Amino acid sequence: MIHIVFQRNDVDVLKEAMALDMQLDGEIIQVMDDWAVGPIQDIYNSEGISARKQWWREVLSGGDYDGIVDDGSLADDHRMVSGLTERLREHSNEVVWIWAAQNKHDVSGYYWLISQLKEFQGRIYILYLNNLPFISLKGNIFYPVNLFDIPSREFLKAKKLARPVTIAEFELDSDEWQRLANERKAVRLLEGGKKLTQEDADFFDTALRTFITAEWQRASRIIHHYLSRATHITGDAYLLWRLKGIAAAGEIDVQGEVRKMKDFEIKTKEMHPTADVVPS
Repeated sequence: MIHIVFQRNDVDVLKEAMALDMQLDGEIIQVMDDWAVGPIQDIYNSEGISARKQWWREVLSGGDYDGIVDDGSLADDHRMVSGLTERLREHSNEVVWIWAAQNKHDVSGYYWLISQLKEFQGRIYILYLNNLPFISLKGNIFYPVNLFDIPSREFLKAKKLARPVTIAEFELDSDEWQRLANERKAVRLLEGGKKLTQEDADFFDTALRTFITAEWQRASRIIHHYLSRATHITGDAYLLWRLKGIAAAGEIDVQGEVRKMKDFEIKTKEMHPTADVVPS
């Protein structure tokens, strides 16, 4: 059995669940890219893949994750899928469980992945935890947004949700991902179920500006406040990129080297009064 998840913390909690239930035992593969942001047009050919890598280079340039696109520290999702399909062809009894929770990161990753596994219909299972109640560590009922929010013991219940991806889903979900790609937008949002909408790259800017005050704050502090309070969130690297764009446009005051999020401080633009003109 092969398990596919979309976030680092998902790997950890699934390993804990495996220790409680040997029926879940198997290899865990994480999809590394954040498919909820960035260009996705022509994403299954070399041109589209190269364009996306270049976009990430620009987003991460000079920041805390500068260089990771090319330094080999991250697994290549496309290479992972190639290896996975080869393995499935060689081992006809192998099955794949795709785990996804109710968030744009997981759903976008699912859409990117699913069309590449069509030939294995009947062996690809989905566990989509959409608006399903679970019991928290404190014994309260809650609806998890992320897979890793679920206590490991609750995975014994979650595994019962596994079902084969249908032929119709392979077709419709692949078409939906292509439709999104054709829109050429940079930000994907989850409306509910598996319905994604899209916005332009500057979508987060308006909300991000509300956390910039008249007092100097490090960019890292503003990003932390945004992630803990905003309705729509994304990765800290993306938010740093957007803050740098706002700064480059001269919309805010900046001090320090505008590189990593702890390197510089920002505040709202100081307005200097204009001198009164005295008529002659």
